[in-house]
Amino acid sequence: MLAKLTSKNQLTLPKSVVMSVGKTEYYDVAVESGRIVLTPVRIQQADAVRAKLEALGINEQDICDAIQWARQDSV
Repeated sequence: MLAKLTSKNQLTLPKSVVMSVGKTEYYDVAVESGRIVLTPVRIQQADAVRAKLEALGINEQDICDAIQWARQDSV
């Protein structure tokens, strides 16, 4: 099967290929020995949240501090 790369670097995978690996929205992309290897990835919502927290530089201590602040009496 052939797949054409567009001028915007988009690649449409043949439906039969996609159906054979199951429904997925994301693929891990790697180059191995001059070949492009796509591996289906099923991202869990918790993983997406962890990735966003990491991208924002928010660590476990920041979260503990925020919880402690939120639980303070507002007297």
